[in-house]
Amino acid sequence: MPPSRHRRRSAARRSARRTPPITTGANRSRVRRWLYISASSLIAILVIAGFAIGGIPLGGGGGSQQGRATGYIPGIGLQVDVMDDVTHFSEEFTITDIVDGGYSTIPPTSGRHWGRWASCGFYRDGIQPDTEPVPDEVIVHNMEHGNIILSYNITDEAQVDALEADFNSIDDTRLWGVARYYDKIPEGQVVLATWGVVDQWNLTDVADTAVDPRTRMGRFFDAYSGALGPEFPNGSPCTSGGSMNP
Repeated sequence: MPPSRHRRRSAARRSARRTPPITTGANRSRVRRWLYISASSLIAILVIAGFAIGGIPLGGGGGSQQGRATGYIPGIGLQVDVMDDVTHFSEEFTITDIVDGGYSTIPPTSGRHWGRWASCGFYRDGIQPDTEPVPDEVIVHNMEHGNIILSYNITDEAQVDALEADFNSIDDTRLWGVARYYDKIPEGQVVLATWGVVDQWNLTDVADTAVDPRTRMGRFFDAYSGALGPEFPNGSPCTSGGSMNP
């Protein structure tokens, strides 16, 4: 007796459950593509998580401790006009050979410069007669990158030691700070400068808490580190110096 229609349908369903689906070439390609995309996405997520946990900046040029300013902040230094020309010139010349009158401020806060810039750090070059201070034409390039320059005219060793300790106690100086001896300002004066902003005080004023060097430097770096340089929107830390063609 032939099986009934009901039995034939039941047998077909059981056979379908036992028989694996047929994968065509096109289906296999789609499966492989889906697996590749899924694996790539997982790897990308793991890499991004690793960078975030390690505190490594993902943006181009910017540091993990960039300042909060988007422009001059009233009360933190003084705003000054910036020079229009920011191009490089050969190290055969100084700024006074290139621009009538030189830089618009002393120390400079903008303008033309050499293709070289200085590494972060506290420099004592120039205090001793047989050494040369870090030139203006170099530090202007640093400021173009959003770096902050501390210029000091101090020769007393104990005072320089104290200033260096204050400078190095600010974390942001490791990425954004260059300090250099500078005899073009009055003796005993200290000047902070970044692109278009300057702050200055005298060592004789340190008894006034409003100009405490550690507080004043910290406030300036917190605001302007990597923030105002025209060349890189997110700043470029001075962790290593370098040079480029004029």
